[in-house]
Amino acid sequence: MNNNNKLPLVILCGPTAVGKTKLSIDLAKAINGEIISADSMQVYKYMDIGSAKIMPEEMDGVKHHLIDILDPHDEFSVADFKANAKRCVEEIASRGHIPMLVGGTGFYVQALLYDIDFESGEGANNKLRSELELIAKEKGPEALFEMLRSKDPKSCEVIHMNNIKKVIRAIEYFEETNTPISDHNEEMHKKESIYNFAYFVLNDDREKVYANIDKRVDIMVSNGLVDEVKKLKSMGLNREYVSMHGLGYKEIDEYLDNVISLEDAIYKIKRDTRHFAKRQITWFKREKEVIWLDKPSFEYNDEKIIGHIKEILNDKGIL
Repeated sequence: MNNNNKLPLVILCGPTAVGKTKLSIDLAKAINGEIISADSMQVYKYMDIGSAKIMPEEMDGVKHHLIDILDPHDEFSVADFKANAKRCVEEIASRGHIPMLVGGTGFYVQALLYDIDFESGEGANNKLRSELELIAKEKGPEALFEMLRSKDPKSCEVIHMNNIKKVIRAIEYFEETNTPISDHNEEMHKKESIYNFAYFVLNDDREKVYANIDKRVDIMVSNGLVDEVKKLKSMGLNREYVSMHGLGYKEIDEYLDNVISLEDAIYKIKRDTRHFAKRQITWFKREKEVIWLDKPSFEYNDEKIIGHIKEILNDKGIL
């Protein structure tokens, strides 16, 4: 299939707090785009402050998809994301608009871009899962993470130790197939994309990104993050739910349960978000066909960045 027969797709990724939201709105207006959120937390209703969710008044008339579509009690997997995002791309393109995938969850982007198959190795081994969950509960996430490291060290570079669900899934995959899930992902990654795409990654000097993260966390707290988590807890949510594993939520939940002080919670959110941003960059560096947009190279001028993007989109026949 040549690129002219493929649906267009513009991807704008980057580490958390780099400035994707504002740039994505300006870009969407410049290319007649609609935005599909590639964010694992913004799918959830009632989780606005901690997820840095774009609010309707900030959208400036640009249509957004996959925001506020789920109750926080629900689980949302990468397979769910792929199915939803694929449908959105088709609908947006059918209106003659440009689908734009925007966010920081690199695995979501990869899943959609290369139509990754999540069926293989999906046998439900409930006994194994229960055993692994028990290890996490009794010995802590570190013990589980070390188990994964012994089987699939590559996955440990992109999965966070506290993301118990993903760690368990990777161990399960190895036990079911005798193959590391990282090898499976690399194999899937060799597939040709089903889209005529341009994959941009917005980046900035690391210290600037880290300073933005610290500032953003302070703003979240002053905007009522603690009250937001209190409301979620009143709805029966706790750290056993996938939605409450999100950065900012689990730490404030620990504070409200008197496990740590508010000062420690804020420190942990900032520290872990910086670590997350670093892992995001590592992920994007390993992706193929990425076009880096380093903000200092464009003198922090969004108009210059958009001009550069439009040139590339014209060259690729997307515009």
